[in-house]
Amino acid sequence: MHEETAQSAIDTFISAFNASDDGYVTGLLSQALTSDVVFWGPLGRSEGIEAVERFVRDIRRHPAGAGTMVRCSAVDMPDEWARYQWVFTTPDGGPRLVGTDVVHLRRSLIDQIIVFAGEIKPPAP
Repeated sequence: MHEETAQSAIDTFISAFNASDDGYVTGLLSQALTSDVVFWGPLGRSEGIEAVERFVRDIRRHPAGAGTMVRCSAVDMPDEWARYQWVFTTPDGGPRLVGTDVVHLRRSLIDQIIVFAGEIKPPAP
């Protein structure tokens, strides 16, 4: 598996957080994830695109307002797993959630996601 393939799937996954409308979330996730994706998130293990979609929509509905998710590191792919860092910032520089995701790919699509999220804090001055 090439890092470019992993980066493409990861960037498509992240784009679901930034979609202009909730109606685009499912389509973007379908382009990045296998239908039987296993998601290890803050609330435990879940399966399927619908489970990941619920997580994405919850982040998109942050109480401080819709925010922006960006990949803030290169995609590192030492073996079968790829990892990257991300940051989620709410409007006007509001609360910030940072983390690292580790993903496994099958046939150029993400079939497992493990989310390691950090503290929500305001951006450094």
